[in-house]
Amino acid sequence: MMDLYIVHGWTYTIEPWKKTLEILKESGLKVKILRVPGLTEESKKVFTIEDYVKWADQNIPDGAIALGHSNGGRILLNLCAKKPEKLKYLILLDSAGWYEPSRRKKIVERIAKIGKPLKKIPSVDKIFHRLTGSTDYSRAPENMKKTLANMLESDKTLNFSQIKTRTFLLWGKKDTITPPRQATAIYERLPSAELKFYANWTHAPYISNPEELAKALINLTRRIKE
Repeated sequence: MMDLYIVHGWTYTIEPWKKTLEILKESGLKVKILRVPGLTEESKKVFTIEDYVKWADQNIPDGAIALGHSNGGRILLNLCAKKPEKLKYLILLDSAGWYEPSRRKKIVERIAKIGKPLKKIPSVDKIFHRLTGSTDYSRAPENMKKTLANMLESDKTLNFSQIKTRTFLLWGKKDTITPPRQATAIYERLPSAELKFYANWTHAPYISNPEELAKALINLTRRIKE
């Protein structure tokens, strides 16, 4: 049975994925969640999208099924644009990657929204505040600030026409970080894609709807493996 590789988003721990991963593994699905460098472990390096594409290429085997959430989706989209034959199937879960102009304040708000559910985890709370400060973007660690800026900047040059991978977009209608309009924009630009919206999902369905997310992934992987 082919493994499902998961590339998480802008998060500092994969703990919130625990419930979804447990259900997936109980179903018999082989799942590997990859820890994105510079996020789940302390690092002073400033990462570029090229760094992350190289990392993903090295850690995901050719012909695999890979899921990218949020920034993880951005990484995998760029991987597939650079190496169209790399993945057999790409699953985008509330993915980043679509460029919309945003001011510095907007960037802070996006980080804050992404990090808010994780603040309930004591070990993450301190890291979250160290990254975002209270409301001041300039108080974020310089390397993290530059890495995030690099990620957002990379969306300007992402060429969706180069992505030939069969792609499935799973998206929450309640997503306010990468809203549904971005899902539609990405879907319309991918030559081989399916898009499905979920009424009650937020940007992080592994937190808000772990059982539904797991069920959706089980059904999808079974269908594409037939």
